Amino acid sequence: MEHPTPAAAVEQTPFVRIVADFAGSRLALAGLAMLAAILAVAILAPFVSPQNPYDLAQLDVLDSRLAPGAKSADGKMTYWLGTDDQGRDMLSAIFYGLRISLAVGAASTVLALVIGLAAGLTAAYFGGRFEQLVMRVVDIQLSFPAILIALILIAVLGQGTGKVIAALVTVQWAYYARTVRSAALVEMRKEYMEAARCLALPPVRIVSRHLLPNCLPPMIVVATVQVAAAIALEATLSFLGLGLPITEPSLGLLIANGYQYLLSGKYWISFFPGIALLVTIVSINLVGDQLRDVLNPRLK
Repeated sequence: MEHPTPAAAVEQTPFVRIVADFAGSRLALAGLAMLAAILAVAILAPFVSPQNPYDLAQLDVLDSRLAPGAKSADGKMTYWLGTDDQGRDMLSAIFYGLRISLAVGAASTVLALVIGLAAGLTAAYFGGRFEQLVMRVVDIQLSFPAILIALILIAVLGQGTGKVIAALVTVQWAYYARTVRSAALVEMRKEYMEAARCLALPPVRIVSRHLLPNCLPPMIVVATVQVAAAIALEATLSFLGLGLPITEPSLGLLIANGYQYLLSGKYWISFFPGIALLVTIVSINLVGDQLRDVLNPRLK
């Protein structure tokens, strides 16, 4: 009787199978490559940016609103994507704006995921009036547009990075709560959950060690897509002047800064940040769509 080689055994592991399924989509690989490049540029922005757009000593009023490819007033620097009305290099501003947009989107998604997981899992496990209360709150929140809730919260809380993250968390947590509750209700009917309850294990242990790991795959997919939604929502708020302060411009605020110059032909101030925002959201969605197909065998 022949025994399988270690290499063949490794190929059958779930992780390797997931990686192989993910690599089967060229669009997903393209999205992953774009996302990796965007993350690298955002993290290394202080080192790869031609200019620090927040250092007043590096700005020159004579360089304001230069067209893409133009040189600075002293002829030393070429602004490949042009400059804005304050003389900031648009390429550098985009690199720094990516850092803020990605940080706000990721932070709000992680916090909302934690709150949604806790609410959805406890509602499914304990049931009864507690479940009814949680789900009615979720239903009420999901009945309103996310942008409307975010606008109201920003109007009450005011501007600021922390306040924008709080508003995005409030908007997002209900999606996770509803999704994880549906997945948890399915798991609650399975034999391993019945056995855990028959052994009189503590509820915290049952939920954290048995219920949570089996509900995580769909939540990973939802979280990936919601990062893109959070970035888009933050950009919308910043474009309306209700998001991040002007001292911490994200991609949305960069687009808003050049909006008033579009009719005068200075398109690059808004165009290039808009392209960066579009590529970021598309790349995240491509990765999220493929993760959904890989982690949900029923979609195959």
